[in-house]
Amino acid sequence: MPHSLSPPIMVATNGDAPPPPSREDVSAILNTVFTATTSSASVDAAYALCELMLNTVGFRGLASYGILAETKKAAADKKSGLRREGAQNLLGALFEKFPPRQPASEIVFLLQDDGMLGCALDALADKGTVVRDAAQYGLDALYGHLSPEALVVGLLPAIVTYLSKKTGKWQGAVGALKLLQRMADKAQMEIGCTKEQAQEKDLLRESMGSKLATLIPIVENNMHDLKADVEKQALVTMQSLTTLLSNDDVAPRIPLLIETLHHPSTQTLQKAIHALSQTTFVAIVTSPVLALLTPFLDRTLNNPSTSQEVLRQATVITENLTKLVHDPVEARTFLPKLQPGVKAVADRAPLPEVRELATRALDVMDKAMSNENGVVEKTSPDDVAKILDAEIKKNGGLSGDQDFYKLARPYICAMVANDSNYRQVGRIPGRVGPYIKDLMHQPTSSDAVASAIHQHYVAEDERKFGIPEKEDDGETEIVNADFSLAYGGMLLLSHTNLRLLKGHRYGLCGRNGAGKSTLMKSIAGGKLEGFPPQDVLRTCYVEHNQGEDADITILDFMAKDPTIASEGRQRISEVLEEFGFTSGPEGRQSQKVGSLSGGWKMKLALARAMLQKADVLLLDEPTNHLDVANIAWLETYLKTHTDITSLIVSHDSGFLDNVTTDIYHYEPGKKLGHFKGNLDAFVKVRPEAKAYYTLSASNVQFKFPPPGILSGVKSQTRAIIRMSNVSYQYPKAPKPSLAEVTCQLSLSSRVAVIGPNGAGKSTLIKILTGEVIPTTGRVEKHPNLRIGYIKQHALEHVEMHLEKTPNQYLQWRYANGDDREVFLKQTRILSDKDKEQMDKKIDIGDGKGEKQLEALVGRQKWKKTFQYEVKWRGWLPKFNSQVSRETLIEWGFDKLVQEFDDHEASREGLGYRELQPTVISKHFDDLGLDPEIANHNEIGSLSGGQKVKVVIAGAMWNNPHLLVLDEPTNFLDRDSLGGLAVAIRDFKGGVVMISHNEEFVGALASEQWHINDGKMTMKGSTAISTDRFEDSRPGSGINSVIASTAASSVANSAANSTMNSEVEDNTPLSFRAKKKKKKTKKEVKEQEVRRRLRHIEWLSTPKGTPHPVDTDDEE
Repeated sequence: MPHSLSPPIMVATNGDAPPPPSREDVSAILNTVFTATTSSASVDAAYALCELMLNTVGFRGLASYGILAETKKAAADKKSGLRREGAQNLLGALFEKFPPRQPASEIVFLLQDDGMLGCALDALADKGTVVRDAAQYGLDALYGHLSPEALVVGLLPAIVTYLSKKTGKWQGAVGALKLLQRMADKAQMEIGCTKEQAQEKDLLRESMGSKLATLIPIVENNMHDLKADVEKQALVTMQSLTTLLSNDDVAPRIPLLIETLHHPSTQTLQKAIHALSQTTFVAIVTSPVLALLTPFLDRTLNNPSTSQEVLRQATVITENLTKLVHDPVEARTFLPKLQPGVKAVADRAPLPEVRELATRALDVMDKAMSNENGVVEKTSPDDVAKILDAEIKKNGGLSGDQDFYKLARPYICAMVANDSNYRQVGRIPGRVGPYIKDLMHQPTSSDAVASAIHQHYVAEDERKFGIPEKEDDGETEIVNADFSLAYGGMLLLSHTNLRLLKGHRYGLCGRNGAGKSTLMKSIAGGKLEGFPPQDVLRTCYVEHNQGEDADITILDFMAKDPTIASEGRQRISEVLEEFGFTSGPEGRQSQKVGSLSGGWKMKLALARAMLQKADVLLLDEPTNHLDVANIAWLETYLKTHTDITSLIVSHDSGFLDNVTTDIYHYEPGKKLGHFKGNLDAFVKVRPEAKAYYTLSASNVQFKFPPPGILSGVKSQTRAIIRMSNVSYQYPKAPKPSLAEVTCQLSLSSRVAVIGPNGAGKSTLIKILTGEVIPTTGRVEKHPNLRIGYIKQHALEHVEMHLEKTPNQYLQWRYANGDDREVFLKQTRILSDKDKEQMDKKIDIGDGKGEKQLEALVGRQKWKKTFQYEVKWRGWLPKFNSQVSRETLIEWGFDKLVQEFDDHEASREGLGYRELQPTVISKHFDDLGLDPEIANHNEIGSLSGGQKVKVVIAGAMWNNPHLLVLDEPTNFLDRDSLGGLAVAIRDFKGGVVMISHNEEFVGALASEQWHINDGKMTMKGSTAISTDRFEDSRPGSGINSVIASTAASSVANSAANSTMNSEVEDNTPLSFRAKKKKKKTKKEVKEQEVRRRLRHIEWLSTPKGTPHPVDTDDEE
């Protein structure tokens, strides 16, 4: 086999090195590979040739002996199937044997003389099965031996080159797309992989993500291929590529976006843009997201037939995305593609609103591209090349193979630059040393070169990102755990680190559903890998557990706990005394557990933790249900016990600010980020986390339905519910919880009920909503008043329906046209006394004697009140009677009247509601719960915050006039809290709330009811803190005026309510029925004509036909 080049001369460094093989020997083996009559003989010869080369001249011999050239020639021999099979057998052996032992051979296979990948991919189209199988074996072997860096720097460009060819074979295109799919799938996070594997996946995901701008158009082009196999594989590959995005905002829209790419049309594009316009963008936008979304926006903005509404949506999406692009380099890469389209909209759009939005978007884009803050300089391959050349020269230089080094240098430098840019500097030595080992004059000096480059980039990383914190300043480390965390099939944290020092108080921050409570429960249950077990480190999980034994005393309850029983009752009693539980027969220790308010239950849980001698306290929302005094007590308790380490999940920013010494934050990429200092210090480092401080609705928006009309109520300040001299005493309680309370509410009321734990706030609310009956006094309300009530322990509403989805729960609750939860109230349950009342005989003076009332079956307006149609027991419906509301109440049937009023009010509220799954989904969406979750996830699997949203949606379904919220801030994260605050601010009905969250109350309530020791004091205050809302702050942008106006109007109406409350306090709570409109002579005449025509028509019908209903009657 003649060849123009002579074999390389190897200089033996010791006597054991074999001489290079002769050309004849190589030719003979090659001939055997290509002409062997059996596959096994061909494969054996191929492996023999590999061993010969590896033991002598190495990868250089592949070109110098003409092995690769001959292989290409044999692979293209259409006349001989044996030669084509032999070529693929040899390629398979080369791909399998060379890269692990001589990594520099990757450059030969992928780059030199157009590489060998195309040769193997083309063979997938061969008509011989053995040839196709051999080619696939070779591709699998090459793919399996490449590092993540080599996949991106070497294999990916080779695949892109192959797919860009117009003359390639369709089977080869399918093979190339499969390789691309395998790379994307390999980059996906997995449960159960090692830390090294996770690092490789992170590197591959980020590296491939940065190339999506190139890959997506190529794959999209193949999605429209005329060959069905190519189209099908391209679709699967695109689905895999989109998993590289790691953006929770865009993820739900990806199937729709892929469908739009697959079947492009004006309609599908508009549908995709509409879906994106409904997306709330919160997460940082990186180049993979921009690479996917830019084509959609570009096509929409530059299409002359795009409607104004779609153009408006596209400009808003562009602006929102741009605001979240934190890297100006990425902004400069993608935004110039969109700028011309947005500018055209700003110049030529017919609607002024669309032009204004486009102009604003342009300003935001210019600002994003010109911003130099936060720019992290990237390492380029040229930067690495300078250092590589200098270090090689310093360590003895190359052995003379300059041509190959020119080819290898960009490849090696690109891999090192990748590792440096994605902060995997520990991998750099493996990307340098093995590749230059066979090129150095002194092979052993390759490690020195690799080490020097590694040290250089470690120093560069520290310069750019700072030196990793060392916290061993004489402090005791009690936990240092590397772990992954999953919930069901969802990976929450991947190979992250949790390090706890003794006495530190760590705040755990992240959005709802990130997995904060799951992490706490995993630690408490001893299921977190790397976390010390209970016998080494005592860990106590303090949560709001409502499932205690309610009927035993507090002391007995604590004494029966097996973890603290050994302490003895005396010690338990002493500790309880320290926490405010007084001892003795009349003391609080002798009270039942069920009588404790939320705040005292938290104290009881902390007392239990102290008796367990806890080293680590896991506090899950510890300030929920605590009043201001108890929150201050808890802060002092945590700060003074410096021997206890705390891990705290809380949505109370003030509490976290005062208590924490460190913050752990759920970072993108499923990692925990550690930040020294309190919440304030954390927000300075991460300004995007300012939502922890402001009630901002920028991320989550709640939309409450408007309340219906109340007949007779024309003023927003007119009382719609009133309590007069109400007292309430729990059974067996020594004194009343509430005494002589008088108050009223209107549609403009914004009332905060304030007081210490156990003062009677929740009792007041329960009396107001009909949950309990007052011991003395009277509660009056408008007959049609609908109240939306959310309990203090909000999850009680749904705890009986954990197996239902939220959608199914709402369908169950309102299935019969009524709110089923209303009938669970004590005021609706018939007592024995009420049952006796139903048997009472009444004579209404109609000559038919005494009768017993069976039910109320109708209601109509009568004079200034209502009259009800009464069905008598044992009498036909034609003997029903009309009885006024006052008479029925006088007879003692107030519960029956109230039940019928509730039914009518509910029916009126639901009159405009269609109980269809799609309508319910939209309702959940308005209240911040993803319709996907609402339709498919069981309530039992939802987080606390998501369950609260289900409860709010349930309360708001029948358009209530009055919203009553008992501790609404519990369980909601900061964004949801902001969304709720803005929804309450803009709600047109009345609102009563109990909350210890001063920030929340101060932003909304213009009137305060202070309850202490059963007594209530009213305080009016019109000073609403509108600056709590981010959109109401000076200079916050275009919406500030609107928002401030909305807030001030609520404040003013609420102020009027407060000022007028004394004026209207003595007004009877009765509502004038609507007067019948007097008809004109013409209308009366037309009515008579219609009646006569109906009567004539009836006369001509068969005998026995009932007379038609007189629809003009009473009109």
